[in-house]
Amino acid sequence: MASSPGEGDKGSVAWRHLGTASELSARKCRLVYSSVGRKSDVCLFFVKGEFFAMDARCPHSGGPLCEGDIEEADGILRVFCPWHDYDFDLRTGKSGTSLKQQVHEVKVEDGDVYIKHASFLSLQPFPAHHKS
Repeated sequence: MASSPGEGDKGSVAWRHLGTASELSARKCRLVYSSVGRKSDVCLFFVKGEFFAMDARCPHSGGPLCEGDIEEADGILRVFCPWHDYDFDLRTGKSGTSLKQQVHEVKVEDGDVYIKHASFLSLQPFPAHHKS
């Protein structure tokens, strides 16, 4: 299940339903597709019993963060871009460099996972006519 047209105003930030926590916690990271296209896709991480979400493409050169390694150092969980090894804090999006990645709020309510985002989100790619 995912947010779809008709669930909130397109372009306004709203809580977007993705699915059940039990289903989504089965994988450490999954790509969540945005209705407005690839540049707005999100990575949903499940690490140490907690969900995190951030933009899916590295701000350096667009590397796929969902394919990156996740490591913990000094109590900070970081994802490393597989292309050039830039790191991003899963909670804040801050990097060891001057880069910063956009993070999104995640909540679990009544066993369901929601991400606060400006576009409709889905675990499956949107048909081409939904992209702008």
